[in-house]
Amino acid sequence: MNDRVMIVTGGSRGIGAATAVLGAAVGYAVVVNYASNRDAADGVVATIEAAGRRAIAVAADVGFEADIAELFEAADRFGTLTALVNNAGIVDQVMPLAEMSAARIERMLRVNVTGSLLCAREAVRRMSTKRGGRGGGIVNVSSVAAKLGGAGQYVDYAASKGAIDTFTVGLAREVIDEGIRVCAVRPGIIDTDIHASGGQPDRVAEMGPGLPMRRAGTAEEVARAILWLLSPEASYSTGAILDVSGARSILP
Repeated sequence: MNDRVMIVTGGSRGIGAATAVLGAAVGYAVVVNYASNRDAADGVVATIEAAGRRAIAVAADVGFEADIAELFEAADRFGTLTALVNNAGIVDQVMPLAEMSAARIERMLRVNVTGSLLCAREAVRRMSTKRGGRGGGIVNVSSVAAKLGGAGQYVDYAASKGAIDTFTVGLAREVIDEGIRVCAVRPGIIDTDIHASGGQPDRVAEMGPGLPMRRAGTAEEVARAILWLLSPEASYSTGAILDVSGARSILP
């Protein structure tokens, strides 16, 4: 039985769910992390198990260190961690910075930045060949907002993803001699329900025709990029940030 374990944070929906299913298909035992939607996470697990693969759903809010510890302890019981996909993240209501509260900004950075750093910390402790691990890969999910800035909408979210880009490069250099590769994907407008959670349920339909490829991307298209970065085919790639944006990220 394959004991290579992949943790996908925010794995119950969208890009996370697609990554979990594809990860299982290529041989990982998958830990499907979720914050609150147990039914959705169980649905992802059921899809994986129906294909003859292994998966478990684990509740944990990556905005809290104690929850992260419990998530990784559950993964330890499931097998040997060799892949982490730092996918969990939040957006908030569209507004300019002048109207944002300190509480909103703190929550955005706690979940999107601190949570990703702490999850990566726990992964490094387990994967590092200098600590007795087997090596592995970490892929952080950033956003083209890191390049475009989110002006007038969510500069706090864009700033959090800019931090993820910098963190990806720094950690890649830090653990390059420990058998761990660290990369990131930068999705553009992707057809998932994260837009609704930010108060823009129609964003994909409204923006799609005006995008360079005249459509939004799909969660599976991003997931395939993530799985490639984790695969042996990307063995010479670390510190790499792969745009999956249909050219949106190169617009002026």
